[in-house]
Amino acid sequence: MSSENLAKPCDEAQNSELEEDISPAQDVTKTSEDGPMMKVLEEEMRLQMWPCSGVVEEQDGVEPQGPGPFFFIGGANGAEIVSTYCEKRGWKRIYNKHTADFKLKWCENKSPSTYRNFRKGEQLVYQIPNNKVLTTKIGLLSSLREYDRVSSKVKHSRALRRLKIEEFIPTTFRMDVKKEREAFFAQQEGVSNNNGQMWICKPTALNQGRGIFLLKSLQDVVALKVKLQDIEDRRAKAKTLQRQPQAYIVQHYIQRPLLLKGKKFDVRSFLLIACTSPYMVFFHHGYVRLTCDLYDPSSKNLSAHLTNQYMQKKNPLYSQVKEDTVWSMESFNAYVNDRFQVAKRLPRDWVLGAFTRRMQQIMTQCFFAAKSKLDGRLGFFDLIGCDFMVDEDFKVWLLEMNCNPALHINCEVLREVIPPVVVETLDVTLEIFHKRLLRQRILPLASQRGFVLLYDGPDSSALTCKKRHRRRKRKQS
Repeated sequence: MSSENLAKPCDEAQNSELEEDISPAQDVTKTSEDGPMMKVLEEEMRLQMWPCSGVVEEQDGVEPQGPGPFFFIGGANGAEIVSTYCEKRGWKRIYNKHTADFKLKWCENKSPSTYRNFRKGEQLVYQIPNNKVLTTKIGLLSSLREYDRVSSKVKHSRALRRLKIEEFIPTTFRMDVKKEREAFFAQQEGVSNNNGQMWICKPTALNQGRGIFLLKSLQDVVALKVKLQDIEDRRAKAKTLQRQPQAYIVQHYIQRPLLLKGKKFDVRSFLLIACTSPYMVFFHHGYVRLTCDLYDPSSKNLSAHLTNQYMQKKNPLYSQVKEDTVWSMESFNAYVNDRFQVAKRLPRDWVLGAFTRRMQQIMTQCFFAAKSKLDGRLGFFDLIGCDFMVDEDFKVWLLEMNCNPALHINCEVLREVIPPVVVETLDVTLEIFHKRLLRQRILPLASQRGFVLLYDGPDSSALTCKKRHRRRKRKQS
């Protein structure tokens, strides 16, 4: 674990994706008082009562001498790729995160020190500081709901049809909102215990499967209700509580997913916000993540239900089947052509055509939902991991969006996909940044290769100048 991670206080935890080898999976679907579902909530409560203290960060290298440009990397995610990229440009790496003189800062964690010395229009910093409006489960849900309310009052052309939330987000209830929590439990009370409907409970700001458990029966739902009430009662009595508790959502579990060779999968794609003034937003294909085991909806092993690499590494078979747990988009496309094109009457190359366009449409709508909330100071940029699932009817669902997506290259497909994505992220971001400073036309981009432009927004400063110019003309007339 890097010193950057050790230094992160509890209250700075983000929905950042970091993967590491861990012990074999445990059964997390039990719902007895001693079961792991309850232990998850008990541990959350313990952390709220006794927040951890920060650890002093160590210095990992010798500070460079002479003139820059300088770059800083906090954490290990993508560090080797970013460091090599910068050094090839003649930049020098600094190790003191408090140093104000830097050209680029690439950090896993959005701690205050990451942004404290930021100079708008002079420096580049990875991760928009308030990207949680996109990259936490409740943040994204709230942004989409608000956007839905506002957009419903506006008449859209057929070419710009806005998707309804329920068209791409599974039915979701917020457990931190009393009205929604009570609505969920009231709905479940009237449901037969043997109807087979499942729900998945997720903490809003964690990933890698941490804190997730399934609700498979009415007993599970009742146990959750009792435990949430117990936690709320204990919080009300606690005098040492120093931070807000981890909020949870309950989401409808997609029980009939499309399977690849009998295995559950999802698709990781990338959303790049290369510039925030003006907004320049891009899409890039990623890869397919599969489970180690064949899909069994009744399985009590969480790694059979969650496809990310962090969870799959818990499987005892992972080292033997690691290469089979990640597919390229081309392999996915060929498999769908071979197995489903005729049977499901799909157009040829559905994956690279209709499916890709749907992902782009959903990602664009999510960006628009959060656009007005994001910190738009020139110099911030972000690479966001977007996870999609396809059900057996070929309906596309967005599962979540993650800040600081995992950039590890521990298998062949990832070695082919990840480095080009990171390099082009930096190429495109730097080209736009320099053109912006020189007041040059941004498009076309010489560095754009695999990324597809989703949105190029108007320059806010240029709009302000135009407004001033119009005011002067009106006054003169």
